[in-house]
Amino acid sequence: QVQLVESGGGSVQAGGSLRLSCAASGVIYSWDCMGWFRQAPGKEREAVARVDYSGTIYAESVKGRFTISRDLANKTVILQMDRLNVADTAMYYCAAVARPCSARVPFDSWGQGTQVTVSS
Repeated sequence: QVQLVESGGGSVQAGGSLRLSCAASGVIYSWDCMGWFRQAPGKEREAVARVDYSGTIYAESVKGRFTISRDLANKTVILQMDRLNVADTAMYYCAAVARPCSARVPFDSWGQGTQVTVSS
């Protein structure tokens, strides 16, 4: 497991952008799956985007608006969120697991979360 710390959340109006960052401590390999999840009040946690050596995976609801990227040298994962809408309001969590995303192994490292609030 690794330690994960998110930053970059905040409040923005609909149509705006935010950039979330996740800093990892510990060893990160190119095949490790890292991702962003979110949970809105009263709703289940959902996967937003994932990345490993083979590429990226996005939830349908964010395709074309969000971009996940990873910098292995600096052990950071970025979620660029554009054209935000009210439905994107949630607590966003960074997660990691020492397996490729295709293995579908549950994530075992989680950050504390960062709040994203989008107003109309």
